[in-house]
Amino acid sequence: MGLPKFLNIFSLDFHERNHRLPLHSDGGNRETLVPENVNVPRNGIGRSFWSLLGLLTWKKNDGGSRTEEEEKVYSWLYALAQSNKDLVYEYVRSTERGLSFREAAQRLKDAGPNIPINFTFPKWWHLLWNSLFHPFNIILVVLSVMSYITSDEPNGSIMLVLVFISVSLRFYQEYSSSKAAMKLSEFVRCPIKVQRCAGRTVQTELVVQVDQCDVVPGDIIVFEPGDLFPGDVRLLTSKNLLVSQSSLTGEFGSTEKTADVREDASTPLLDLRNICFMGTSVVSGVGTGLVVSTGSKTYMSTIFSTTGKLQQPDDFERGIRHVSYVLIALILVVVTIIVLINYHASHDSSESIVFGISVASALTPQMLPLIINASLAKGALAMASKRCIVKSLSAIRDMGSMDIICIDKTGTLTKNTAIMIDYLDCWGTPKEKLLNYAFLHAYFKTQQKHPLDDAIMAYAYANNFRFQPSKWSKIDEIPFDFTRRRVSVILEPKILDISWNTYFRGRVLITKGALEEVVKLCSFVEDDDGTNLSTFTVQDNERILNISEKLSSNGLRLLGVAIKRLETVNIPGMVYDEQIESNMIFLGLLSFFDPPKDSAKQALWQLAERGVKAKVLAGDTLSLAISICKEVGIRTTHVATGPELEILDTGTFHETVKRATVLAKLTPTQKLRVVQSLQTEGNHIVGFLGDGVNDSLALDAANVGISVDSGASIAKDLADIILLEKDLNVLVAGVDQGRVTFGNTMKYIRISVLANLGSIISILIATIFFKYEPLTPKQLLVQNFLYNLGQTVIPWDKMEDSYVKTPQRWSLRGLAMFTLWNGPVCSLCDLTTLLFLWLYYKSNSSTSSHFFHSAWFIEGLLMQTLIIHLIRTEKIPFVEEVASWPVTLSTLVISSIGIAIPYTPLGNVMQLMPVPVSYFGFLVVLFLGYFTVGQLVKRAYLLVFKTWF
Repeated sequence: MGLPKFLNIFSLDFHERNHRLPLHSDGGNRETLVPENVNVPRNGIGRSFWSLLGLLTWKKNDGGSRTEEEEKVYSWLYALAQSNKDLVYEYVRSTERGLSFREAAQRLKDAGPNIPINFTFPKWWHLLWNSLFHPFNIILVVLSVMSYITSDEPNGSIMLVLVFISVSLRFYQEYSSSKAAMKLSEFVRCPIKVQRCAGRTVQTELVVQVDQCDVVPGDIIVFEPGDLFPGDVRLLTSKNLLVSQSSLTGEFGSTEKTADVREDASTPLLDLRNICFMGTSVVSGVGTGLVVSTGSKTYMSTIFSTTGKLQQPDDFERGIRHVSYVLIALILVVVTIIVLINYHASHDSSESIVFGISVASALTPQMLPLIINASLAKGALAMASKRCIVKSLSAIRDMGSMDIICIDKTGTLTKNTAIMIDYLDCWGTPKEKLLNYAFLHAYFKTQQKHPLDDAIMAYAYANNFRFQPSKWSKIDEIPFDFTRRRVSVILEPKILDISWNTYFRGRVLITKGALEEVVKLCSFVEDDDGTNLSTFTVQDNERILNISEKLSSNGLRLLGVAIKRLETVNIPGMVYDEQIESNMIFLGLLSFFDPPKDSAKQALWQLAERGVKAKVLAGDTLSLAISICKEVGIRTTHVATGPELEILDTGTFHETVKRATVLAKLTPTQKLRVVQSLQTEGNHIVGFLGDGVNDSLALDAANVGISVDSGASIAKDLADIILLEKDLNVLVAGVDQGRVTFGNTMKYIRISVLANLGSIISILIATIFFKYEPLTPKQLLVQNFLYNLGQTVIPWDKMEDSYVKTPQRWSLRGLAMFTLWNGPVCSLCDLTTLLFLWLYYKSNSSTSSHFFHSAWFIEGLLMQTLIIHLIRTEKIPFVEEVASWPVTLSTLVISSIGIAIPYTPLGNVMQLMPVPVSYFGFLVVLFLGYFTVGQLVKRAYLLVFKTWF
């Protein structure tokens, strides 16, 4: 058999140079870990700058095909699985004796330590810079510095405090989650028994213990129950070898492995019987194996190499950045115009610059970081009351946008318990004799107790069967192993019961295990009335097969039961004799069920009502997954399995993932590809609920990673949200809270854009029209401070039910259209005030500037304060919908303060004066007109765009 060219290159990499597979970033979901072998700038400035530029071209892996690194690993392992042992030795340049100590040391130097994923932590100042490098923070810092330069210390201090709060919260979140992927290092902290050869003249084979990180390709390892495989291993010898692959598959069953087989290319990778993978463990049996891959070249390293990568901003973050860029440009233009106009009128450059800074500060949504974090923190507290711990605050917002939730089956849809359903003979009839022997088997079995044994005894007790195990004594037990896939016990009655059939008297062997294995042992079967024995025929086998297929299609797990009378001389003590388990009598089969949770169906229905579709991503059989999904109301019209997905082309893969509601027998990589496909090709916001190491990839890649408190360490570290109870109802509450959080955040953004933009345009028009500032810098800053202070209660506002029932996404186009439609209403109100002051009060010169400033100050503050009630709902404010009491109280307090300031000593300091009562009559008419026009525009907007937010 020839060795492919790329395999030659692959094998040489281990020995000739320190070559590592490049770590790809597709599907990554963390910006807190830096891979050692990625060229990272030495400071956070360059990294942030280039990441900002990358926003325009970044595209996430769509999951439609395997990466180049995965293809290399797949091809390498398949080539080894299909080769004989002699050729495998040649591939990895080893011998039957193993490596010499000198050769092993050289390979360790060339290939590096056997560490699955080698990450280094970014320095704290990198994280701090990333937290600071946000456009709004930069704007506020620059404005604060300029305020100090122009001796405006109060405003500069306020802006610095806001920056400090925002940066501190983000830095804390990133630093807390920066060690997630390092949990994989747990797999390297164990000793490994390795066969090495020593001696200059005569080579002597020695078995020595080395740390897993010192294992190299070409080493021969010796393993026994409880050992972890230190790398990807091609088996050389094996005896009764049973391996747990739950770290990769999530399923708690064991997999049979054997060295005496050559696989073909049609076998799924994790089903290769002569290959064992790094991180999996030996359940039973012994053997030896040749290490063929270590470190970053192993299957585990390849599939988990995406964890902890630099996260690209989500739609919301990118949208905020785009808005900030627009505001920066607008600030520069407006401030430049205003400064030039004021300088031309007064020829005082310092005063013009101070006013320009004040305008820039007013145009900046200063409270945005605080509002966002306050909304998220409030949501986290609300979810904590539902026994849900939020690790990443931004995940709450993403839950509001989530429209697909991918969930596993066991423990999420089901109770993760075994319940016995029925006991049937080969004719499909319940037989008490069958249950009797199954009960005795479960009662006396002592080795490797299984939940199914408890289910059998619970069924007997619950149905008032009295099988009296005290009348029996245990003689021996033949434990489970992978070859037999069954357990046998030998019992003897203490008192002979004449009511039993003669062939059941005396010592009896009871065997229980996999149905197909038990059937192979049987030579006899009872007739339909259970009185006589007959030879086991092909017809009997077909009848049992039909019964089992029908039960399996309903999601039931099956066990077969058989018995045999034993003579005393046939008992060989504790040594297993194959002849004992032969020529047995088939009694029947037992069926078991993992029942669905009572709350699952209701929770899935509620999620569907909220526009969140559920997809089941399971690691076990398709028939079982379909059965459970039917029970909880998930449609199973379109289903698929991992092996089926593996052979699809990219386009068909995406279409299959889009349509399928149940996907079974998935590997960790396939779960990741499904999530990426839904995100990129389907443009969905995806949540993933998982609790195993095998779920880590999908948890990391999902927009919202959800795990449970009882899950694996790495799963909990990579998750954004941890459930203290694995209950889908918690997700329903999380979705609602996420949408309230998102909605209140969008309220502030839209209100700020409208109010600030409208006010600045009005100030620009007034400045041009009157040739002097409509507000002094101090008045403008106080007005802006009071307005922003009033908006801090927005996170405590409520959202309409119709809004919570729909997934919410950031839309830059939607924000732009919203501003274009509603912005002119604000400016119209300000211009009406301007004309009223000019025509009615003749306030059109610098001599009446104090009155004009006072009137404009009050109107502007009231406008910015009341606008929230018009914008926050698509209904008629104060009539059909009333804001929450914190928002209403804030409106009253801030409005009262704004009206009262001109009448107080503070008003004198600010150069404000009392306004006549007639002006307040005008304001009442003005705001009635404003709400009327605003409501008409709102109705027209709803007719065109169908939605308000």
